[in-house]
Amino acid sequence: MRCDLHLHSRHSGPAEPWPLGLLAQESYSEPRAVYGAARRRGMDLVTLTDHDSIGGALEIASLPGTFVSEEVSCTLPGSRRLHVGVFGITEAQHERIAGRRADAEALFAYLAEQRIPAAVNHPFSALTGRRETADLRHALSAVALVEARNGMMSEALNARAARAGRAAGRAPVAGSDAHTLASVARAYTVVPHARTREEFLDGLRRGLTVPAGSSGGYTRLTADLARIAAAAYAESARGCLREPAAAVRLAALVAALPLLPLLPLATAAVFLHEQLFARRHELALLAIGMCCAPLRVTHRSRQALGMNPRAAASETLRSAQQTLHPAR
Repeated sequence: MRCDLHLHSRHSGPAEPWPLGLLAQESYSEPRAVYGAARRRGMDLVTLTDHDSIGGALEIASLPGTFVSEEVSCTLPGSRRLHVGVFGITEAQHERIAGRRADAEALFAYLAEQRIPAAVNHPFSALTGRRETADLRHALSAVALVEARNGMMSEALNARAARAGRAAGRAPVAGSDAHTLASVARAYTVVPHARTREEFLDGLRRGLTVPAGSSGGYTRLTADLARIAAAAYAESARGCLREPAAAVRLAALVAALPLLPLLPLATAAVFLHEQLFARRHELALLAIGMCCAPLRVTHRSRQALGMNPRAAASETLRSAQQTLHPAR
């Protein structure tokens, strides 16, 4: 079964970093429109991973082939942050996760105790905020999955994430990280031989995953940012008659119009910064040996996660070969 494990809708809230959130949202996509796009592009299951929200996932929960997920903004000491995708949760679990966002140890322990499939999303992306190499090491030692193919990240950044995940004994997953409908299902995760939603989620728990689809890059990132900017103007124009705040946003956006031609240059700067950020952290991980040998996984953690990393990797490889290259 196929599922894009990283999708955003209008429930993802204000754009980041500040002060962009004063002018635009992370996404303007309606949840049902995202669902329709994913199904048309071959996804067997659909979930939304909005930032710290299950509002969008609940809007489509009554549709066939869905489950509830979110992307958790995990706050670390010094106001550093990591993004963690959590999949197949209940409303009650969402509330408990929200209460642990500011305590990484408590969050990771809760996810393991509840056997909630979770992934370290885009570990080498600088856009999610400042972090230290120790933060990545900690997350990769505590979370069973790593996003090794992000549909907005470059192939080079995804390769770094995949290497770090393999070194830590983490199973790879993929998601488009789509903030617009155009990018939905450009990258996705396959759980070979899964036939139901429950089997797919169990495959995530056991690490029986195959990342599929394509990486992103400068062109895709620039195009998506341009679509979000256009949606921000349209949304503010529609809302300015209903609420004063929308009129103020529209005025600010109009004032910013002369800067729009600089968007490709801004994206290029972001793209270059991400490459340097990723290279620095991967070299730091090499220096402490993480990219040379797997991190130690405790017996208790293995029991809580319900998986053996070596066995999972071996089984995934066999299943992937059968799924992607079936016997003639």
